[in-house]
Amino acid sequence: MGSGCGEGGVMANCFEGIVDRFVLSSGMFEARLREVRAGQWGGPTPCAEWTVRQLVNHVTRGNLNYTALVQGGSAAEFLRLRDADALGSDPLAAYLRSVDRAVDAFTQSDALCRIVDYPLGKVSGRQALAIRTTDTAIHTWDLARAIGSDDTLEPALIDWIGRNLQDIYGDLPETPLSSESTHRFFAAPTGTSGSAVSQQDHLLRRMGRSPEKVPF
Repeated sequence: MGSGCGEGGVMANCFEGIVDRFVLSSGMFEARLREVRAGQWGGPTPCAEWTVRQLVNHVTRGNLNYTALVQGGSAAEFLRLRDADALGSDPLAAYLRSVDRAVDAFTQSDALCRIVDYPLGKVSGRQALAIRTTDTAIHTWDLARAIGSDDTLEPALIDWIGRNLQDIYGDLPETPLSSESTHRFFAAPTGTSGSAVSQQDHLLRRMGRSPEKVPF
């Protein structure tokens, strides 16, 4: 077993160090967030339904919602608050607070082993944080594209996500790996990638992005 969370050995191993990976992913997003200029908050993003501010709010609110889940919150509350404003008048400060709260919550005793009421099904705290880490990484690319920043993501993190997508999303009824799900939570894959495509672009396409599309 190895994890003490009732997960199989391979899955347990892939989630080792997940808090550190979440911190890395969150730091990537922070770096792009610090580059947002005053006139860019209302601009479009690769997520067609969101402006830059809405995208940043989605990530910030997500951190708070996952924090609530691991502290015993419900899926219903998660969904109710999914689009609620979390940024106020200082988006950067609000985002940084949300990361700190998530790290504090997920490093509490047994937090990674708790079963949380994720909206798509019950998952362990460590799997929930793996999903959160992946979401933040992909949205870092979205934000970078939206503001015209460097959209290169941390290779080691992208490698880990790409190799472990099946375990990250496990047996959830909706995942970014299936073209047949409802895609209420995840964008549909944009097609297969050839051998010449970079690891990052391959992952982005699996996650419903079109990295070759300019402008978005």
